[in-house]
Parts: sequence; C-alpha cells; structure tokens
Amino acid sequence: MGKVTSIRSVADMPGRDLPAVIMPTDLSRAPDPVAALSHLPRGSAVILRDAGHPDRAAIGLALRQATHGHQQLLLVSGDMELAARIGADGLHLPESTVGSAPFRTWRRQHPAALVTAACHSLPAVRRAELAGADMALLSPVFPTASHPGGAALGPYRATAIAQATHLPVLAMGGIDRRTCNRLPPVFSGFAAIGLFSHSR
Repeated sequence: MGKVTSIRSVADMPGRDLPAVIMPTDLSRAPDPVAALSHLPRGSAVILRDAGHPDRAAIGLALRQATHGHQQLLLVSGDMELAARIGADGLHLPESTVGSAPFRTWRRQHPAALVTAACHSLPAVRRAELAGADMALLSPVFPTASHPGGAALGPYRATAIAQATHLPVLAMGGIDRRTCNRLPPVFSGFAAIGLFSHSR
C-alpha cells in the first residue's frame, strides 16, 4: 500500500496550512515510528508521545530529522522544554494541561507554533479553542486498541461536537481504512497509530 491520503487536503482547509493527517507515537504498539513516516503524506504531522520513555529525547531527535526529510511536522506532547530542545514545530496538549498558566506563557512566546489539543467532549474542545489551540484531536470516535473496552463517542456524537465549534477537529480513536471513510467532512482530518504502522 502507498501513503494514506487525507479526508481533506491541507489546501482545502481555511487559514494557514494545518495537517489533515496526524500520527501519534505509541512505542508499545508501533516501536519504529520513523519507519512509519513513509506511509504519511507530505504536510502531515507526528506527535511524540510516550512520556517517561528513557529514549524519548533520542527518538524525538530522530523524528525531527526524518520529518524534515518527508516535509512533515513534529509536535511534542506535554513537554515544552523537550519541544524547544529538538526543534519541534509545536506542542500537543493533553486535555488536563489545556489553558494552564505555563502553556499560556509559552503560547505568547511562540505565536506561530502549531498547537493541537486532546479532547474527549464538547466542553474540552471549547476550552482548547479559548486557550489558543489550532486544532482539537477528538477521541475516541470509534472503539480503539489503545483503550480496549473503553466507551467510544461514536460517529454521530463526535460529529455533533465537531459541528459545535469553529476549531478544526480531527477524529481519533479506532481510525482504520474502513472507519476513516465513515467520517463526514465536518472533520478536518484524522489521527491514527495502527493505520500507518501496519501499512505495507
């Protein structure tokens, strides 16, 4: 299989170029995120997660070099200092840190950086919008391997949330080749892990 195409191309999105496809890392499920980059389209983004991993900084540096080569963006989840150290393009905010004082200070210092926020409800999406995030990653839209047995929003409820905000919303959770085609155009794109790491 070739690269996974996005639901909406970046060129179709309003404002500045925003990624329509995002791959968060999960080293327990996809231990080689650098190799997975070849399956992502140009202009997509990678979120370095895996907080607490002893090799996180080294993996981040490898991803920084690789994303430059693939013309992709790199975000770091929840660690402003690491994002600066490896020259990331921005931050991904866990839902609990959206609107925090450290982030507000960082945002004023880095107004052009890309910021995405994890959201699990409409109030969370609205908080992300007020905090100055550029995009919301709404999850889990479908049942997901990352949280087996956990409740999913479902496509109808997720769609209603995406329709109720001006913030671009990406669907996340249980996204594969079948479910991504069930997402309506109100979503600005999607985020997925296994979809890319299992591509051939």
